[in-house]
Amino acid sequence: MKNCCYTICAVAGWFVVAQQFAPDSSAQPLPEAQVQLSSPGIDLIWGFKIPMRDGIRLNGTVIKPSGQKGSLPVIFTLTPYISDGYQDRASYFARHGYVFVAVDVRGRGNSEGVFEPFEQEPRDGHDIVEFLARQPWCNGKVAMWGGSYAGFDQWATLKELPPHLATVVPVAAAHPGADSRGIQESYNIQWLTLTSGRTPNDSLFGENAFWTQKFRQMYLAQRPFNTLDQIVGNTTTVFQKWLSHPAYDGYWQAVSPTSEQYKEMNVPVLSITGAYDVGQTGAMFYYREHMKYGDPDTKAKHYLIIGPWDHAGTRTPKKEVGGLTFSDPSLLDMNDLHRRWYDWTLKNGAKPEFLKKRVAYYVMGPGAEHWKYADDLDAIATEHLKLYLTSQSGEANDVFNSGQMLEQPPSDAPDKFVYDPTDLRPGELQKESWDYSKYLTDERYALNLFGNGVVYHSAPFKEATEISGNVKLTAWMAMDVPDTDFVVTLYEILPDGTSVQLSKDSRRARYRESLSVARLVTPGQITRYSFDGFTWFSRRVSKGSRLRLVLSCINSIYYEKNYNSGGIVERESGRDARVAHVIVYHDAGHPSALAIPVVK
Repeated sequence: MKNCCYTICAVAGWFVVAQQFAPDSSAQPLPEAQVQLSSPGIDLIWGFKIPMRDGIRLNGTVIKPSGQKGSLPVIFTLTPYISDGYQDRASYFARHGYVFVAVDVRGRGNSEGVFEPFEQEPRDGHDIVEFLARQPWCNGKVAMWGGSYAGFDQWATLKELPPHLATVVPVAAAHPGADSRGIQESYNIQWLTLTSGRTPNDSLFGENAFWTQKFRQMYLAQRPFNTLDQIVGNTTTVFQKWLSHPAYDGYWQAVSPTSEQYKEMNVPVLSITGAYDVGQTGAMFYYREHMKYGDPDTKAKHYLIIGPWDHAGTRTPKKEVGGLTFSDPSLLDMNDLHRRWYDWTLKNGAKPEFLKKRVAYYVMGPGAEHWKYADDLDAIATEHLKLYLTSQSGEANDVFNSGQMLEQPPSDAPDKFVYDPTDLRPGELQKESWDYSKYLTDERYALNLFGNGVVYHSAPFKEATEISGNVKLTAWMAMDVPDTDFVVTLYEILPDGTSVQLSKDSRRARYRESLSVARLVTPGQITRYSFDGFTWFSRRVSKGSRLRLVLSCINSIYYEKNYNSGGIVERESGRDARVAHVIVYHDAGHPSALAIPVVK
């Protein structure tokens, strides 16, 4: 799971300092426990209890406009990160005419129950909506706010179709089970430790030296991935349960909208993600499923924004991401954008001026750096450039002796590479964070693959060219093992030699046909692999730039290691390792090629 996020979810950087106050025995509680905050303009209802259908009570912190008269729309967020971290956002919306409720998920903060990540949110989200709609300070219109895990919460709630849910704004929404594409991440236990128990564990979560040490310990000892929680020292979580569901199976599908539920959704939706958002896979999965199954009238009310941001930047944009610097237009005021969206959908206000069309996307790169708009995501590209993989004498194993990507179909000898899971040298290159978006201009993996992988370059672009969309790679390969994990990364190499990562995709071989059904590879059989999970990006590739494509097997401290035996991957260790000899074909009968969406 990513990102979270999984895959799964990421904390937005709040660090809470606990303070103790001596109780005042003479103090008397105010009516309804309502007190005036020191900051003017807002009122507080502390310890607001929200009953669930099974009798469990969740805890909410209610922030209202000071001296509120009458009823107003209510916005709420459902969070595992403790409601205190949302005070600034809540105050902003309260000062602009909304009631904001920060709700601790079941089993976290001051909420009752046991935290079972993802499983509880659909039912609980529905019950929260309907309970808030009945409050005297609510006018019956309830909306949601939040990103990452709280983005998932919005889709999980919406799929239950609560009658009083008026709009959702899912940001960088995690999609459990689909985000990981069958490959578990070491980060999962880091996130689960963050959310263990009821109180915040922010400092431990942010202790990157500790997590790198533990991930490296597992990696160097070649221990099974399912021992990572023991190595870390936290066996209290659902880590083992997640490992028992590596496929996108019924366990994960139960918390995701079905085709029928997408069809019944009838509220306006504003989806937000970023080109370098590790949660983009989930956000785009929801968007495309809604576009596929949704009612035409409802789909017309679904807007999508794709900015040049990383995961945290989808809520608080910054100009610099991973060594790349963007221009001022990239710095959207997200509070203002959300507020204008809520004004439009909840108060019959004007449509946000920024939403000129249903899709807004930011074009990166020299000479670009601006927003563009489209009515349909798939209509942005005006043509698809197909570049065929080829090489001279079957050699394409590093950047100095690489293969090529040409517009003419090839007819030549295949390329070969070797992946030895017991080769621990790549671990010495591991970075200090699981979030690859922090290192977009770092190409150390491409420069030294230790024989594990192949590299292809395009010819220099004759003119500056906008690439906007999802690239796709079709690769015909054979190997002598029943399973392995592949990763493909695409770069722009500027005329001055600077490398910029554009997008990447990964795939476990046994899930090449479906994320839900495993099918081991027949050793020696030439098999077609479709890498169709590249993240969406928009960049103006400079005149004279080349594209670089790197295909290899995953060998990292940040992912469970596939030892290629074809067994249960999370139980495999170095004792099960099999060396994979991979052949990449690119002849007339097996035209491996990269499809690139181009805007003219």
